[in-house]
Amino acid sequence: MDVAYAPDYPDHIARPVAVMALNSTTDIWEFPFHRHRKAQLLFADTGLITLETEQGVWVVPPQGAVWIPGGLMHRARNSGNPRGYAVFIAPDIIDGAFCQCRTLAVSPFLRALLERTAALPEDYDTRGGQGRLMTVLLDEIVAAPQEQLHLPMPADPRLRKLADAMLSAPATHATLDQWASQIGMSQRNMARLFVAETGLSVSKLRRHMHVITALPLLAQGQPLKVIADGLGYDSPSAFITMFRKMVGAPPRRFLSERRASINGGEASPPESWANRQ
Repeated sequence: MDVAYAPDYPDHIARPVAVMALNSTTDIWEFPFHRHRKAQLLFADTGLITLETEQGVWVVPPQGAVWIPGGLMHRARNSGNPRGYAVFIAPDIIDGAFCQCRTLAVSPFLRALLERTAALPEDYDTRGGQGRLMTVLLDEIVAAPQEQLHLPMPADPRLRKLADAMLSAPATHATLDQWASQIGMSQRNMARLFVAETGLSVSKLRRHMHVITALPLLAQGQPLKVIADGLGYDSPSAFITMFRKMVGAPPRRFLSERRASINGGEASPPESWANRQ
């Protein structure tokens, strides 16, 4: 599939479920903000997918996937030798629990189904074996364990301004008083509202942002020192310590274990970031 396809192309596919291979000759591809009626599953075979909506940012490491409900405005970016699959699903086929974005762990069986169904013709027989393959694929998507590579974004305009500033300049060091002053709030009100809207403190969200920012750079093979410097850490070891606390493994091992699952190992969903300090 050419990654430059028209944003509304999935809605013109006659079949209720369609699977397409995502192949690119470039190291990075990006879809601008768009929406389509059909829901979508984006799977990263290699490389790393970053999905952005008004509600948050989701990161998909190798052998993971992100679910995008139909009609949602979103944009996606893949880096680090990107390859994968896109599944487009007509409304009301998947359970209503999939009405929000979520990241999913992909088993070797689900990955094999994606590869097999991507090879089917666009007008596959829905009543024969090809249609049954699509039914099994949907069952496996619904059963896939949910992961927690998600960065919630606040809706309040002042807090969103702060979160956007933190994302655009992740190395900036500031006190809570300085952040609050920047958006015209008291520290107490800012802290209270931030937790109410995101479930995270300002400092914890900042650490989440650092992981979200670092993962595409790691997928591209950038040195840890360069990444640590860019995020404002005193040393690579300080960055590694933060990363390990957030996702349960040091950076290189986290990605290498995900890549290793291509060879048959099950992808284990990490402990929720909300439970990490």
